[in-house]
Amino acid sequence: MTDLNELMKQAQKMQEQFKQAQKDLTNLVVEGQSGAGLVAIQLNGRYDVISVSLDDSALTAGKEFVEDLLGAAFNDAVRKLEDERGQAMNAMAGGFKLPEGFNFRF
Repeated sequence: MTDLNELMKQAQKMQEQFKQAQKDLTNLVVEGQSGAGLVAIQLNGRYDVISVSLDDSALTAGKEFVEDLLGAAFNDAVRKLEDERGQAMNAMAGGFKLPEGFNFRF
């Protein structure tokens, strides 16, 4: 029966670690850039836009150019956030071999 109790303790510990990881990821802030820094967008772990920064020179280039830069900066931030989330979950999973593309739903 000791093995079952130990397994339950490990499961409870892992659950607490996942809860902490969720909290940490929600507080995470990443920055995506485009146009060699002409546009920068910050996202938090919930994919909320925290800030948008535009270099003044980008505003003279025309609407479509700015729209493209904004989209590219947002996509860059999303990729960085996904990378951070993936690294955090891989660290949590430790030695467990998870299938490629496996995504924890938070």
